[in-house]
Amino acid sequence: MIFKLLPLSIIQCILLSGGQVLMKYGLTRAGDFSWTFDYFRRLLTNWQFIGCGVCYGIGSVLWMYIIKNFPFSMAYPMISMSYVMGMFAAIIFFHEQIPMIRWVGVFLILTGCVLIAK
Repeated sequence: MIFKLLPLSIIQCILLSGGQVLMKYGLTRAGDFSWTFDYFRRLLTNWQFIGCGVCYGIGSVLWMYIIKNFPFSMAYPMISMSYVMGMFAAIIFFHEQIPMIRWVGVFLILTGCVLIAK
């Protein structure tokens, strides 16, 4: 069962993390936040923000499949891998420096996923 759940969970986590990266790029390109029509027009016509919605949409459909076909107690913790992917996205796309304590957290998250998968 885990050999079916794991690849689907990884794809779903990639979609979640990718959506977050695209959202950050889209929000950055839209300029300073304001409750104006012009701001939301810039946001909703931005391809990165639209890509974010596409990633979330596909990820949500995949999530529906996962929770329909796998035990919830096993599937739900697997989405925590998106936090790990988010850390790598922060390094790759936003050139952030990650302190050691966060890497310890990543290790603990991955350890938890391995224990749940067994």
